[in-house]
Amino acid sequence: MDSTTAEVLYFFPPFLRVYTDGRVERLAGTDVVPPSINSDTGVSTKDVVIAPETGVSARLFKPISVNPEKRLPLLVYFHGGGFSLCSPYCSMYHNYITSLVLAGQIIAVSVDYQPENPLPAAYEDSWTALQWAVSHSNGQGSEPWLNDHADFREFSWRETTQEAIFRTTWPYKPGSTRWAAHDVGKVDGNISGGRPEEIPGVDNRWLYVCPTTSGFNDRRMNPAADERLWRLGCDKVLVCVAEKDVLRERGWFYYETLGKSGWNGEAVIMETEGEKHVFHLFEPSSERAVNLMTRIVSFINQEFVEDGSVSGLLLNHY
Repeated sequence: MDSTTAEVLYFFPPFLRVYTDGRVERLAGTDVVPPSINSDTGVSTKDVVIAPETGVSARLFKPISVNPEKRLPLLVYFHGGGFSLCSPYCSMYHNYITSLVLAGQIIAVSVDYQPENPLPAAYEDSWTALQWAVSHSNGQGSEPWLNDHADFREFSWRETTQEAIFRTTWPYKPGSTRWAAHDVGKVDGNISGGRPEEIPGVDNRWLYVCPTTSGFNDRRMNPAADERLWRLGCDKVLVCVAEKDVLRERGWFYYETLGKSGWNGEAVIMETEGEKHVFHLFEPSSERAVNLMTRIVSFINQEFVEDGSVSGLLLNHY
């Protein structure tokens, strides 16, 4: 079909247009901040290719001044954008992770999953990236920054949400290591994309990023539908929500569902009063955003248990 005559299939204002010929027009999050080893921010960044065969890549962050005698906590970060927008290289996420790395004195791997491919591609890319990061735990991985500076006894991964779609992690893989995490999702709400819901109770934004969804009880979007949630592969979870965010109830839902699942870890929820969706990205210097970062830094830098096996999952549901 001639792109000049293609019709708009979905329009998710002000972020995204999808056309009937398959073309996608992204209206936000397309800018690119170049990496810099000697940045005046105090944080060095560089880009790495994790899986050449699929194009999975990441931006790495580390403080410029690192004590060679001290290992730093490792954060693996999965940016928001509803599986269709933004990247680790856009200014919003690049700047936020830079600030987080500097404040927490940590190493960060910000994963660039593939927004062009429908789910479960992003789950698979995220799993590949996590396995790649963990492959450095013996000091024999391909990336010197992780081999030389990352402390795998203090290991966290973090997800954010964007636009009424729950950030999710990769699907649980039977027989995998304890680093495996699990799906979380939304179970109601409506982002129509300018069209009526094609599956009752399932907004079209989710249907666009996951055309094979089975609907309301799809385990990739509804944690209550999966009996394996109790096998979540970490020991501590911090769930962050904002009072005026449309996703506030979904964050509380995940927190409560996890608590009832039989999972043998410690979950904590933090609610920021008076704030809306992704306020910490839009106004990172505000008092409440600074307070949130302080709490996140504290979570990442928590003491690990004697066997060195603590890992943390940080869910940022706004």
